[in-house]
Amino acid sequence: MSRICELTGKGRQVGCNVSHANNKTKRVFLPNLQNVTLLSESLDRSFKFRVSTHGLRSVEHNGGLDNWLLKTADGKLSPRALKVKRELRKKQKEAA
Repeated sequence: MSRICELTGKGRQVGCNVSHANNKTKRVFLPNLQNVTLLSESLDRSFKFRVSTHGLRSVEHNGGLDNWLLKTADGKLSPRALKVKRELRKKQKEAA
């Protein structure tokens, strides 16, 4: 399973371990991913995502999953998140 946040697109970064003798060896910095269940207020149901802790804070800062998905560009979202976003847009069109 890839180590990529489904809501922000945040993935691994590459860097170096640097020893006291200044030897450099390649290493990987992985995002802190958590399995979370987020509630959609518009759709009245919950969705499971694999989200970084940074992404989770961003979702809560923007007022929940619905607002986050509608504001975020499609390129950053996973296919599952895009599916939820399409459902939200469809629901908004029906309500209007």
